[in-house]
Amino acid sequence: MSGPCVFLGMHAIIASEPMRGLLSLVERVARSNATVLITGESGAGKELVARAVHHYSMRSHKPWVDLSCAALPEHLLESELFGYDKGAFSGADAPKPGLFELAHQGTIFLDEIGELDPKMQVKLLRVLDGVAYYRLGGVRKISVDVRVVAATNQDLESAVAEGRFRGDLYHRLSQITLTVPALRSRMEDIAPLARYFLAQQDPQMRFSDAALAVLTRHSWPGNIRELRNVVTKAAILAQSSVIVPEDLPLGVAQSSLNGHANTTSLDGMERRMILEALEATGGHQQMAAARLGISRRTLSRKLKLYESEGVASV
Repeated sequence: MSGPCVFLGMHAIIASEPMRGLLSLVERVARSNATVLITGESGAGKELVARAVHHYSMRSHKPWVDLSCAALPEHLLESELFGYDKGAFSGADAPKPGLFELAHQGTIFLDEIGELDPKMQVKLLRVLDGVAYYRLGGVRKISVDVRVVAATNQDLESAVAEGRFRGDLYHRLSQITLTVPALRSRMEDIAPLARYFLAQQDPQMRFSDAALAVLTRHSWPGNIRELRNVVTKAAILAQSSVIVPEDLPLGVAQSSLNGHANTTSLDGMERRMILEALEATGGHQQMAAARLGISRRTLSRKLKLYESEGVASV
């Protein structure tokens, strides 16, 4: 891949060798019909890679459908994926095709696949194996031709070992595995991404060299999502058209600029981001989880941990 690209409306701002290599691999993988599992930290850019798979595939002119497996409870997730017929349940006044039907001959992207309920894991495995299925309340079997791309920030091999994820489904999903490197592992992408996000806020603004140095030295535990948030805040709160280190809401700007080690732990940064998201959403956990790019279950686990450590949430 050379130069900036747009994958299904999402801009790819890539300068680093690791990401150039990954996108080159994506181009080759996309030509097959193999199921693809995309792994990487939250906010690292897994959805961009998934969209690139569809963009470069022979299915690029066919439907693209995406769903977060953590966004819906089990009973709603089943009806979203597989649809339902009229009368299947109270309120089902008309038939509704599922996402697999809507994605026929195209690609379906299942984000946060590690959050999938065991019952749904069985149903998904059968569809991946080409078994026809019924809509909820249906009497006619449906067959679909869909390429499945899934993503997770979890260690699914550990989940399989612990009995939380089916081994057969894991192997079926991971015919090809693509790993998106964390932002701290591709420092060359930080400045171009920061400039892109700043231009979205105000094309007249720019970063000072010192501010870019601070951004480059930051560890970015929240990856691209955190970078976008920092740039957005800086653009709004800066007192001039040039963003300087003091404008960056990192809390470690000066020590980073002076070459000292960043003494703020990743856990501390993660906690700060979670508490800030909760504050911004008035304590609404589902909305906070969406802002952070994690599942509601993961957020709840983190909050319980903070409570046990005596740290107030919101």
